[in-house]
Amino acid sequence: MTHFVVIGLPTVLYYYILENGWNLSFLHVLIPILYFVTSIVVIGEAVSTAITYRRGRPAKMPKFGMVQRFMRSPRTQPLYPLLRSPGAVPKCSLIVAAYLPNEQHIITNTLDHILSTMERPEGGLEVILAYNRPERLPVEDRLERMAEEHPELKLLCVEGSRSKAQNINAALEIVTGEVTGILDADHHPNPDSFTRAWRWLSNYRYSAVQGRNVIRNQDVNFMTRMIAVEFECIYGVSHPAKSLLVDTGVFCGANGYWRTEVLKKIGFSSKMLTEDIDASFRTLLSGHNIVHDPTIVVTELAPVDVRSFWFQRKRWAQGWLEVTLKYQGTIARSLRLDNWQKFYWTLLLVYSAGFHFVALQAFPITLSLTLAGENAPDIAPEYIWTMTALTLASGPLQALAAWLVRTDAVKQSGRDFLVYCFFIPFYCVFKSVIAITAIYDHIVGNTEWIVTRRSTDALPEAK
Repeated sequence: MTHFVVIGLPTVLYYYILENGWNLSFLHVLIPILYFVTSIVVIGEAVSTAITYRRGRPAKMPKFGMVQRFMRSPRTQPLYPLLRSPGAVPKCSLIVAAYLPNEQHIITNTLDHILSTMERPEGGLEVILAYNRPERLPVEDRLERMAEEHPELKLLCVEGSRSKAQNINAALEIVTGEVTGILDADHHPNPDSFTRAWRWLSNYRYSAVQGRNVIRNQDVNFMTRMIAVEFECIYGVSHPAKSLLVDTGVFCGANGYWRTEVLKKIGFSSKMLTEDIDASFRTLLSGHNIVHDPTIVVTELAPVDVRSFWFQRKRWAQGWLEVTLKYQGTIARSLRLDNWQKFYWTLLLVYSAGFHFVALQAFPITLSLTLAGENAPDIAPEYIWTMTALTLASGPLQALAAWLVRTDAVKQSGRDFLVYCFFIPFYCVFKSVIAITAIYDHIVGNTEWIVTRRSTDALPEAK
């Protein structure tokens, strides 16, 4: 069905157009323009991130909103003095959300890591494991013993919960920290995560800080190696660039640190496939800002098989589509976002939702020309080559920036980054097919949640 919708129907439509004496010049001009816009955004993100966060810790806190400052936007205001001493870190709460039937084999490993390595803020630390399960599991005996050994660990079984959102909402009712961090069951945070997050939250300019996720089971197979490099491109380059360029950000579901009072007001919707993105836009539209700090690092596990990857990315794509349909109009009318932020988010939401369909149109266009016995329109070769060169260069430039800003937690070799550069065209086509499938599922009302299978590979320290 996907192939029929994405390739079959457009091929028939284009063939009909050609057979009736028209041509496809409009598409031959439009599609390269869309690729060009995407390439400019990717290149701009790569350059800004590479300059700011090149290998090693930045000498000083970066100033955000490059576009607003360069364009002298009237909304741009001097930043609060981020370099001042933020004071003692207050009490912090860390919520670890888990679905135990799927994550029972990794949860004790995660909690061991947190409890043994996490720095204790001056105000104290509490760790809340908010989980759901269909029935009591043997791992809960081990968890209860851990809670007895570590008073800061609280176990919260959320009866009747069917989602991560419900688990976190239940935990928010009992948190006592001024700052609340959220992790997934496979996340291993850096010891100083709360200290780094407090630098941003202490002056009230930002209400949430999103950190950087690094894949730690990259050695399992070829797919996990490519996902690991992709995550460096996303969390090391693309996400930080949102803050660098237009002073905005998005909460990515975990490794995010919030002012608790704000997070309690925002909460999470269990009706949304991507409750994190939904919460992000409700946060931004209510006047609170989110910032990305790529020095706040957690390591996590990537899907190890194609099926798990397919359903994970399909949910992400369908969730982004849900958020686009729900909030795009509100974003355009918002008085809480400046014009550059509105433009940037519109580009990321509406444009990205449609780009996956556009990206695959080369196939039906080529097929229709072949069936009709027609040649491609005579368009200036300089135009085509320029657009093609920028498109092909943007991905490798992003990968190069990711290599330049990598942290010590990244175990990828330069060879993996190089292989990824050649793999990008095929990878993008595959993800576009997944995204189109997600659009189809959304249209027919299929919102089934397939839980991503967790692997215990590459976890030698598990107990």
